[in-house]
Amino acid sequence: MTDIAGLMKQAQEMQTKLADAQKELANRDVQGRAGGGMVSVTLNGKGEARTVHIDPTLMSDGGKAAEVLEDLIVAAINDARRKVDEVAREEMAKVAGPLAGMMPSGFTPMG
Repeated sequence: MTDIAGLMKQAQEMQTKLADAQKELANRDVQGRAGGGMVSVTLNGKGEARTVHIDPTLMSDGGKAAEVLEDLIVAAINDARRKVDEVAREEMAKVAGPLAGMMPSGFTPMG
């Protein structure tokens, strides 16, 4: 016979731990880079952009440089977002413990 009260308590504890992990994750910063580091973007754990750094040498070529720069910014944001998702999965797996294997493939806790 399964102890329902014990299972409910474990579920409630896990829910609290997951909420705490999400709060902690929101305060972490992750940096994505593109163009060999010529463009970097920092996102918080929620995937929100915090900073953008552009190497000044990219601005010396006028309009052509602007097109390249736009592509590099998009690439850096996407790189940082992938890293945010990876960190989120790792943190949630720590909290979920044995239940981590039950998370669906491609699960991204932060959206």
